[in-house]
Amino acid sequence: MSIIHEITKVVTPVDFSDNSQLIAESSIYLAGRFNASLHLVFVVQNFEDYSGFFVPQITLPSLEGELIESAEAKMVSFCSGLQDLCEKSGVKELNHKVFMGDVGEQIVQYAVDIDADMIVMGTHGYKGLEKIMFGSVADKVVRSASCPVLTINPYTCCD
Repeated sequence: MSIIHEITKVVTPVDFSDNSQLIAESSIYLAGRFNASLHLVFVVQNFEDYSGFFVPQITLPSLEGELIESAEAKMVSFCSGLQDLCEKSGVKELNHKVFMGDVGEQIVQYAVDIDADMIVMGTHGYKGLEKIMFGSVADKVVRSASCPVLTINPYTCCD
């Protein structure tokens, strides 16, 4: 049995923070080296995670739909800015998906669904209260993914 596994599909979650561009570019480089397809993923945080907080009276299905639409538009724009680099780097194909739910669970499930060979993600995205309340997404993905996970600290990797 060979321990070397061909890398053909790389999943990279982005959160549109300042670090997302750097993480995406690193993923493009890696996917390009293997002539692999790159799958960028954004997950809209599920409102159930905010239970116990005051939520103003709004229709959640309408708001969730608007958030998904907005995230999809942002993802299309983000990916269009990466298309040239993907082509120059040898990325086989650039795909993108937007999901709603628990961020870590959705990333891991998508990797399983497409039979990804690797997940490449940042160790830091947004900071502050959000990180304290919800814990580290990277930690959750590393602990539960069925494929290798490469984490990149955007503050130390690429000066």
